[in-house]
Amino acid sequence: MIERTARSAWTSTRTRIWRRCSRSLFLLLPALFLAACGGDMLNRSELLNPSVLTEGDSDIAKTFNRATIVLPRQKGREPVVGKLSSKSIRAHLSELPTGWRYPTILYMHGCTGQGRLDTLRAFARAGFAVIAPNSFARRYRPLQCSPSKQTGGQNIFVFDFRLVEISYALQRMAPLSWINNDRLFLVGTSEGGVAAALYRGEEFRARIIAQWTCHGAPFIRGLAAPKGEAVLAIVRSDDPWYQPDRTQGQLGDCSAFFKTPARSRSLVIDGGAAHDVWGHVGAMRAALDFLRGQ
Repeated sequence: MIERTARSAWTSTRTRIWRRCSRSLFLLLPALFLAACGGDMLNRSELLNPSVLTEGDSDIAKTFNRATIVLPRQKGREPVVGKLSSKSIRAHLSELPTGWRYPTILYMHGCTGQGRLDTLRAFARAGFAVIAPNSFARRYRPLQCSPSKQTGGQNIFVFDFRLVEISYALQRMAPLSWINNDRLFLVGTSEGGVAAALYRGEEFRARIIAQWTCHGAPFIRGLAAPKGEAVLAIVRSDDPWYQPDRTQGQLGDCSAFFKTPARSRSLVIDGGAAHDVWGHVGAMRAALDFLRGQ
């Protein structure tokens, strides 16, 4: 009987020791893993625990930190261009009159990146501040398109990337005192036009969808602008990217999906088998007239 009691006591003690050791080992393993892996082996993205990475080091933060900022200047001077952290941008903002707020365009670039800044400068000359997130600031950012073949549809998760970039940019823009949050506009070109078409938020006064038809596969088809929001859609009638020999079901224009047709317009440019619309004088004029009227 005494032997059985002693055996039982030892078993209970051993169980308690094992539980304590297991708990300690469980708490120690994450630290050992991080120490062994090192920073280069970690998947350093916004999906990791915020305690491991700061937001400023996340992929989504980089798209805004490296955004192109274009600000208007008075007396006919050329706009100021830089990043939000650039000395030229900061100096310009510090000189604004108290309470000054710009009507602001959130601009989504195409599938190969920002490229030339002519379009952004044209918007700024008309009095609009422009913020263009850099999707390619992400550590992992493959192309969704093949420019040489004038086709898209590769790495289709990129379309989700672009929608997140809009949401995150709005979060970062909200506290900026120089932005008029009552006069926000969303403008997207090509792949960025898909993002502008599919974004479901109600933060924007109006949006412009350039170089996109709103037609195609279910995951990119349609227009999510809320009822009551004005939309301007601009596309070339013979855009080679949307021809049947390159893709299926993408010919057309966005007017078929307008929820507020009385306030919206579809501009289809004829002539010239090209993708770009911003080089067309009539397209830029229509865009500026549209934005000024909102």
